[in-house]
Amino acid sequence: MTATPQSGIFAEGSQFYLALEYSCSASPQLKAAIQAARTAALAASDAHAVFAFGNTLLRAFSGGKLNDFTPIAGASGLTAPATQRDLLIWVHGPRADANFDLAQAIHGALESHAELMLETPGFNYHENRDMTGFIDGTANPQQEEALEAALIPEGREGAGGAYMISMQYVHNLSAFNKLAVPDQENIIGRSKPDSVEMQPDRKPKDAHIARAEISEDGVELKIYRRSFPYGGVRQHGLYFLAFACDQHRFDAILKNMYGVSGDRLHDRLLDFTQAVTGSYWFAPSQETLNNMLR
Repeated sequence: MTATPQSGIFAEGSQFYLALEYSCSASPQLKAAIQAARTAALAASDAHAVFAFGNTLLRAFSGGKLNDFTPIAGASGLTAPATQRDLLIWVHGPRADANFDLAQAIHGALESHAELMLETPGFNYHENRDMTGFIDGTANPQQEEALEAALIPEGREGAGGAYMISMQYVHNLSAFNKLAVPDQENIIGRSKPDSVEMQPDRKPKDAHIARAEISEDGVELKIYRRSFPYGGVRQHGLYFLAFACDQHRFDAILKNMYGVSGDRLHDRLLDFTQAVTGSYWFAPSQETLNNMLR
């Protein structure tokens, strides 16, 4: 039987987002609470929810294995902390009020058994742009390519599930916006108005897309990005969220971005944004999730 991925991974058309990261210990009571939260999510008509587990809960509930996120000490003093947590619930949909109602129901089910460590609400920004003003996810795989990039294929352990990464980045927009647009474009590697990729002979080797889009043995390590902008006037940035069919892809991309892949070049965009969280997760198929929560 073909495994069914959680539908919220690929649901499009959302305008508002909410990431809930919990720390918790495995117990029958927690399992029942997650099941109650999932029941609320399945009953929601205007919001989607994806349930994902850190290594500790994954091992306890299914025997699965996942590597924890580890701190990154990169080139030029760049750092990314590890804040590995146990349970991630990503809520999204076309209406902020529907997201709020579902998140309230989810948290109501969990709050006696899990500690909410991070709550990050987000939104679409100007035609799916990052707050830097550049279109986000231009090269994101679509349709069948998205399924191939995000999901463990049939015949492998965990089929229909997806590895996930979450990193909350805080942008320094005041510094970035002082740059002339051509300088900003050199940092990203694309034109700002229409997101046209620079030609290889013109694109800087430390441009964002040159560091974040990589290949091994001639094959691009594609991931399926679902990141979203968040914040207000004091603090704002990007909640980086992505899915992949294997965890290695995240490690390889991060090493290339942070300048620890061998050439000591780093992603120039990281001079204008700072990671403040980092966790790896696994989002099981619907069938596996059913078995885990029995």
